[in-house]
Amino acid sequence: MIRFIIPLFALTAPLVAQEEGFVPLFNGKDLSGWVNVNCAPETWNVIDGMLHCDGIPTGALRTEKQYENFILELEWRHLKPKGNAGVFVWAGPISAPGVPFLRAIEVQVLEHAAGQSASHTTHGDVFPIHGSTMKPLGRHNGQRSFPSEERGKPSPQWNHYRITCQNGSLRLAVNGKEVSGGDDCVWRKGYIALESEGGKVDWRNIRIKELPAGKATPEQTAPEFDGSVSLYDGRSLNGWTRSDNPAADWEPKDWELSTTGKGGTLTLQKKLENFRLQFDVRTDAKDGRAPLPVCVNGQTLPGEAMVKWTRWIVTRSGNRVSCAQEGKEGASITVAEGPVEISLKSAATCKVASVYLKELKE
Repeated sequence: MIRFIIPLFALTAPLVAQEEGFVPLFNGKDLSGWVNVNCAPETWNVIDGMLHCDGIPTGALRTEKQYENFILELEWRHLKPKGNAGVFVWAGPISAPGVPFLRAIEVQVLEHAAGQSASHTTHGDVFPIHGSTMKPLGRHNGQRSFPSEERGKPSPQWNHYRITCQNGSLRLAVNGKEVSGGDDCVWRKGYIALESEGGKVDWRNIRIKELPAGKATPEQTAPEFDGSVSLYDGRSLNGWTRSDNPAADWEPKDWELSTTGKGGTLTLQKKLENFRLQFDVRTDAKDGRAPLPVCVNGQTLPGEAMVKWTRWIVTRSGNRVSCAQEGKEGASITVAEGPVEISLKSAATCKVASVYLKELKE
């Protein structure tokens, strides 16, 4: 009797290839289907068919569309020790208040040299961030789910993640085995994003299989993108003009624009008609309060920066400009008709971040 010996790889490889319903999320050529949320253009590049992130500034690249129930597969590798990154699941469209990150459930992508501790591992932690919530599975610290087995590989080896998301439950398989996750996630419908956080990371073979839709309520669903675009790239003052005042000290410092209040103005190069502007601000002033640094046609907007980050919404319509802390009542100023100038005035020590603009129709 003739026996045929079939290599193991011949049995396993076709099983992967035969799994139907997957489509690429990354085409290996360009960033079609993705939105650079708050990073510089050079932060994300396509190199040799891989999506490369250089880690500067801290921010995110997200999908154009939202997803609810799906299986996401991807491969990643860190190119230097202690590198940090992540996958954001069910994420919001822009950064959460006071941080460069998106509100989401995060699937950790951390290089081994970052070490193990009571607060984190480097083998596939899953945890909610910046407003999201989750009931963690297995061993955990707070809402952070730790992997049941250490399966991650150090730089520069490749790792494979399979993230299964269905009806508010998330499961992570690291290099072929499920190790962590959570239930009762909120949000449970939103964008998928890749995180830039200092690590030089390559991503490849990013693909998704959508599953039948669930019944996510509006409260369980991330807001839809409203057209707001970032005015600060985290690396430069592109799009802005700094005044000639020698003391002017507005400087890009990763995701923050920083000033010591020595004087000087940073002016947006484009003048605007009607718009919605939002920004986060905090101050290190001794008394814990400072005038808002944002001006319209040279007029300081009503309100105060505080020690804690606060998000402000500025809306211009006609000759009125209203300014309010998000979720609260505000005040307004009067401006001349026609395009107006937006500027940052260095009146006190402060930091500004998450500057997003949406131009409005008449």
